[in-house]
Amino acid sequence: MNVEEEVLKIQKKLGKMTSSDGTGQEQALDLLRELQRLNVDLDILTKTRIGMTVNELRKCSKDDEVISLAKSLIKSWKRFLAATPPTKESSKDSSKSSSKSSSKTNSKSDGNNKKESEKEKEVKKPTQTSFPAPPNSTTDAVRLKCREMLTNALRVDGEPPEGCQTPEELADELEEAIFVEFKNTDMKYKNRVRSRVANLKDPKNPSLRSNFISGAITAQRLAKMTPEEMASDEMKTLRDRFVKEAINDAQLATNQGTKTDLLKCGKCKKRNCTYNQLQTRSSDEPMTTFVMCNECGHRWKFC
Repeated sequence: MNVEEEVLKIQKKLGKMTSSDGTGQEQALDLLRELQRLNVDLDILTKTRIGMTVNELRKCSKDDEVISLAKSLIKSWKRFLAATPPTKESSKDSSKSSSKSSSKTNSKSDGNNKKESEKEKEVKKPTQTSFPAPPNSTTDAVRLKCREMLTNALRVDGEPPEGCQTPEELADELEEAIFVEFKNTDMKYKNRVRSRVANLKDPKNPSLRSNFISGAITAQRLAKMTPEEMASDEMKTLRDRFVKEAINDAQLATNQGTKTDLLKCGKCKKRNCTYNQLQTRSSDEPMTTFVMCNECGHRWKFC
């Protein structure tokens, strides 16, 4: 039995295990290990589409060991596909060679030509739709560590819902967007990554994480957001309140009150003060005088 037949045999067994409740997967780990030992090349991968079956098994499985091994197989196949992408030049050369061969073999019937064109289409289609190569691959140790940190931050609530990108894919896109901005892995790059990790892991700010996972916030936008933009709704409300209070205090100090040099500050001993008088007690009692030193900001009152 050749490798392709063995892969097809394993695929049939794995296909019966991709149930939504994750049952009947007792032999899944042994089958995946057997796949790992086989010498699966590009031709076998595209003909059998074993990658799609393994990916479906990963999604429905509840066994951590099965999920981990399935991810490892898919990653290795993705790298394999990335190493041999179909190019325009090769497709042009193949079309030229096919035209030359057809001109030399005019004796062949139209039926044979149709069969050959159908076979070419069957071979080309899987290479374009099965497993696209990861666009943001890197071997830099610093960047890989940053991607791992971002992936863990996105897994705070577990795996994302069905149909969303995986935490690894989202982390790769976000790290790539940050790296494109700085062009290196210096301290600015690291600080930017750390701030994204802290905000994505923040249990008080789940909206940022969910918006990024769902696609409401793109990786390019999140890579450039300020701390104020990433803050939770509670923190934004608190900051707005502090800003309003600061503005009110500044306006009270500058726009209200009467300047005088008759009063002396008990702290800095200078006579540059502003006072206001308010009726804080009953109407038959004198007003209360509130004083603020314009030099050091010390406040007190005269009853």
